[in-house]
Amino acid sequence: MTERKAVVFCSASFGIDDRYNDLARDAVRALHGCGYGMVSGGTVKGTMKVIADEARRLGMEHVGIIPVFMKGLEYRDATRLVWTDTMSERKEAMRAGTCLAVALPGGIGTLDELIETLTLAKIGRYGGRVVAFNFEGFYEPLKALLDHYVSTGMLDAPSRDLISFPETIGEFVACIK
Repeated sequence: MTERKAVVFCSASFGIDDRYNDLARDAVRALHGCGYGMVSGGTVKGTMKVIADEARRLGMEHVGIIPVFMKGLEYRDATRLVWTDTMSERKEAMRAGTCLAVALPGGIGTLDELIETLTLAKIGRYGGRVVAFNFEGFYEPLKALLDHYVSTGMLDAPSRDLISFPETIGEFVACIK
């Protein structure tokens, strides 16, 4: 079993541009190369399946966390599947035991997971690093919003600095080493 684990938040949507899935594979390879195991949402939908397939191909430890109401969508080749009753329990279980939270480009669910994790880091309830992969500027609007919060006093600068926004695989590797 891998000691260091990263939770990866990503899209469950089909039909997204292939470049996002290519990035996801690169990110999983980088995590593996840096000695991380992976925790994900555990389904066969969208980019979640892409990262799970890449982890399996690499022989990487992969724990999938999935709520029981998604029975039938689970990624059966994960190292281990953990079932939860609710989405809130799922997010908590996904973060448990990880030292890194990575948000790849994704939709509203990914944003929810990322913001909740950043909030928990701010209040000292998540001790891992928080990273949003700003591939091709995907997270620029979020960066601008967080900077706006700082400029208006709604967020302190040290809390803003709890999240990193690497733009390339090289910057990502530097963040996670």
